[in-house]
Amino acid sequence: MEIGLLVIQAFVGLTLVAHGMQHALGLLGGGGVSGTGAWFESMGIRHGRLMAAAAGGTELMAGALFAVGLLTPFAAAGIAATMLVAAATDHGGKGFWIYNGGKEYVLTIATIAIGVAFNGAGEWSIDAALGLGLSGVPWGLGAAGAAAAGAVTVLGLFRERPVLSANARAA
Repeated sequence: MEIGLLVIQAFVGLTLVAHGMQHALGLLGGGGVSGTGAWFESMGIRHGRLMAAAAGGTELMAGALFAVGLLTPFAAAGIAATMLVAAATDHGGKGFWIYNGGKEYVLTIATIAIGVAFNGAGEWSIDAALGLGLSGVPWGLGAAGAAAAGAVTVLGLFRERPVLSANARAA
């Protein structure tokens, strides 16, 4: 079980680090803050550069923490929040399956992160080496709640509202 947790955390965490490198730094074929910011704005996210820096920074930091098992519930919350925003924006309205551009992939990553938050990072983690004891139902629920609150906050503050037509305003 410990080897399995390590493999899952390392792969998911390093994948998020790579995404962060693309979104925030423009490495690995990414657009950096400017390109990602323009892409975010094309999806209706206001202050695209700011949100690109926030998303990329979260992916970098939360991914690195998750990969090594340090402050795992907090890292899981950051990963899950970022993936929930992606599910509602870039993958929204495209169905579930990824072959249609749907939410399957990002929701899977969010679910893995929260699942590990419930379980804990395992014996081969920095959390365990430091004796932090960050596992169990309270930590998993806290990570899930923080992820949901973070995603709702980002979407509420930074997502464009549809403009009402004259007929809708008159009604």
